[in-house]
Amino acid sequence: MEYISLQTLTHYSDCQPLVDGLGYILVDLKIIPAKSTVKISAVIASKDIAKDIGVEDCSKVHHALLPRLQALLGTEDTYMEVTSPGMDRNIKNAAEFELFVGHEVRVWDKEVSDWVGGTIKTADSKSVTLTNQETKENKTVSFENIAKAKFIYM
Repeated sequence: MEYISLQTLTHYSDCQPLVDGLGYILVDLKIIPAKSTVKISAVIASKDIAKDIGVEDCSKVHHALLPRLQALLGTEDTYMEVTSPGMDRNIKNAAEFELFVGHEVRVWDKEVSDWVGGTIKTADSKSVTLTNQETKENKTVSFENIAKAKFIYM
């Protein structure tokens, strides 16, 4: 799995403080120029592990973020969608592990050719450490050994 710093995403560093100030985490930001409009996709999560993201949360971020992005892009010809990570989200960028410390995930570890699950204890630019809830043991998995990763929802 590749680690791509979120700060390198176009306009992420311009938008992240605004989303953070509203009480959310900016998980992903994609800006895709199309023929006649600019398509923007933002994924947000709650700072509170126990709280889910709803339509009102997405609307709140949309209303704050859209004018900022329109000013940064120099156009009002935009289409923007704000979503939650969702229950079935695959973790696409290893940098996301840092955002979800305390959440349960499972990763396909290429070294053992099996799923390894646990709660994210720590993450950096090289690896993630998971705590197994039953055994309380920690397992550190290098991002280069992760084939895919998913959230665990009960």
